[in-house]
Amino acid sequence: MTRKVYAALFVLLAIKTSTYAQQKEIPVDTTYNVDRVYRQVRKDFPMAVPARDSLPAGVIAERNIVYATLPETPFGKRDLHLELFRPQKKGKYPAIIMIHGGGWRSGTRFMQVPMAQMLAAKGFVTIPVEYQLSLEAKYPAAVHNIKAAIRYIKANADKYNIDTTRLAISGCSAGGQLAALIGFTGDVPLFEGTQGDHKGISTKVHAIVDIDGVLDFLAPNSLNLQRKTDAADVAWFGGTFEEKPATWKEASGIFWASEKTAVPTLFLNSGFPRFHAGQDELIAMMKLWNVKTAVHAFDLKMHPFWLFHPWVEQVVEYEANFLNEVLPHKN
Repeated sequence: MTRKVYAALFVLLAIKTSTYAQQKEIPVDTTYNVDRVYRQVRKDFPMAVPARDSLPAGVIAERNIVYATLPETPFGKRDLHLELFRPQKKGKYPAIIMIHGGGWRSGTRFMQVPMAQMLAAKGFVTIPVEYQLSLEAKYPAAVHNIKAAIRYIKANADKYNIDTTRLAISGCSAGGQLAALIGFTGDVPLFEGTQGDHKGISTKVHAIVDIDGVLDFLAPNSLNLQRKTDAADVAWFGGTFEEKPATWKEASGIFWASEKTAVPTLFLNSGFPRFHAGQDELIAMMKLWNVKTAVHAFDLKMHPFWLFHPWVEQVVEYEANFLNEVLPHKN
């Protein structure tokens, strides 16, 4: 071989080695999952039965759809995925972007699947989304991810039989916090990010369902003044409130709600008040703005009640009824 050929081979090998080195495994926290939560709650709640992935009749499943690709991350090229469930019957349907909980650190989109399937059977296109968790990427990466998912869904609405004039966002726990923040910041440049292939499409939604998700990180019930770096909120923000007060306020959905940005919102609450911080204040403001809100409190001291029968059926019923009221078909 000539020197030029050897040089070319060396360059190719270096590039390949460098690319391989970047494909580091993404750190994953698996501590929040249905089976583990079930083991924790079954003694106090013997009636609890985990909700499982079970596709209802008349519902089509679209699995493992890539909604955005991040070309460069500390872990290499990164695909972000969603699941999608839609009624088999032809027509245009309202859609719900669904965000899982887990302290912005753990959990997966698959934890939303049973609820998504049940809602799809009631006439919704339901979309549990993956987002980057705090071990992989700090705030506001998750917000940018989900905004990209909204743009993808709107760009592909005809393919999935979605009526883009009836788009809601829902979330549980950390997912509820994200749903509220994203729901009140449609098209706000600070939160849009540049991910995905559908830049320029509006990220506005028409309703929010917040299931035990904090609205105000600065409220007394939720403000975490401890200096523990492993605390879920501290880890996600990359600093304590004292270190990053502006970030803690910025991520609080209540501070982005206004007469122009507020949309109808349903709150579904457990018996733990700290997860509802800021809710009463927001409801009072939305009443002045004549924007509909509704609240249902589940009388039980269990945070992730939506993961289990018999409560998941009630969650689905409240959510479907509320969205059918605030997202009426125009025909």
